Amino acid sequence: MISSSLKFAAVAVLIVAVAGALLTRKTFHVEQVIAAPLEDIWSVLMDTAAYPDWNPVFVEVTGEYVEGAKILNKVRDQKGNILEMTAKVTTVREARELRQTGGIPGVITFDHQWLLEPVEGGTKVTQHEVDRGLYLWLWDSSWIEPAYAETLRALRDHVQNDT
Repeated sequence: MISSSLKFAAVAVLIVAVAGALLTRKTFHVEQVIAAPLEDIWSVLMDTAAYPDWNPVFVEVTGEYVEGAKILNKVRDQKGNILEMTAKVTTVREARELRQTGGIPGVITFDHQWLLEPVEGGTKVTQHEVDRGLYLWLWDSSWIEPAYAETLRALRDHVQNDT
């Protein structure tokens, strides 16, 4: 009797954990219109070696943005800690979309996009990210959208000061 109850409890916990890992998600989305051509913005985003010169959040990016490539992102969190994340570049659409994914499936994964769209007055630049996994239950991600907004302001300032 106790043995079957323990087995049932273990199965129930496993089902909850798997469902939580698959269904738990957080979406982060920020956008800004930058008064510059999308080719200028794209050029800055693709120059990974120059990220430390302008980006206060993605303080170092090692690797090239080509589909299938592995990239090392060093990200500064709200406390000033540097987090290292390896990503796989999954999509590069010239002057339109840069997408990277990574993480540990079930624990925490990310799907991050830079999207560029020509609009009146310049280019709408969007950072959109979907994170999934059990770790989201424990992690305070409240700093992500403000950090991405800060990145967009820094990108705007960098591009507009260089043009």
